[in-house]
Amino acid sequence: MSDLNNRRPIASRSAKPIQTLARRLAQSNVTPNQISQASIGFAIFAGLMFWLSAGSQWVFLILAALGIQGRLMCNLLDGMVAVEGGKAEADGPFWNEAPDRYADIAILVGLGYGLAAPGLGWATACAAVLVAYTRELGAAQGLTPDFSGPFAKQHRMAALTGAALVAIFVPQIAGIATLKIALWIIAIGALATALRRSRNMIIALRNTPDSA
Repeated sequence: MSDLNNRRPIASRSAKPIQTLARRLAQSNVTPNQISQASIGFAIFAGLMFWLSAGSQWVFLILAALGIQGRLMCNLLDGMVAVEGGKAEADGPFWNEAPDRYADIAILVGLGYGLAAPGLGWATACAAVLVAYTRELGAAQGLTPDFSGPFAKQHRMAALTGAALVAIFVPQIAGIATLKIALWIIAIGALATALRRSRNMIIALRNTPDSA
């Protein structure tokens, strides 16, 4: 990631602890690509914990939530180390995008299997990937990347983390129901987001002078 205009707006990027950590990573031998690759590891861990939790085992749910936060932290730091740290790599665009897609699939599908609802997990993962695909399709046409919600990546992960925490403190059946509802909400919300971005892209393309 090297273009400041193509970065997702994230408020926590300006937090001093985050900036300090990013600066230390930039001064180390750690590369932005390695941080991006680590995000896949956190996501696989989160998906596996969701699977093992069966939607109700609180220890695994806590670990899943921590895995999600690790994934998000990597997503935040890789760009900061690349851009602010001046360590952008030639293949950075691939590692900036591909791991996010693998991470979404690992987490959402893992939860689906944990809830004995693999079809729902896969459907939600497809909807999540479609959101990112629509953004990248617009960017490929020369448009400003559309990071609009309501269920962009950070919203999906926030919903999953919240549902996992709720499931820890409620009876078993209610906990499983909460996580299933969360998957449904994410699937429907992601589809709505993809449609919204598609509409924005079509309007932008029609208003582009070269499109005439």
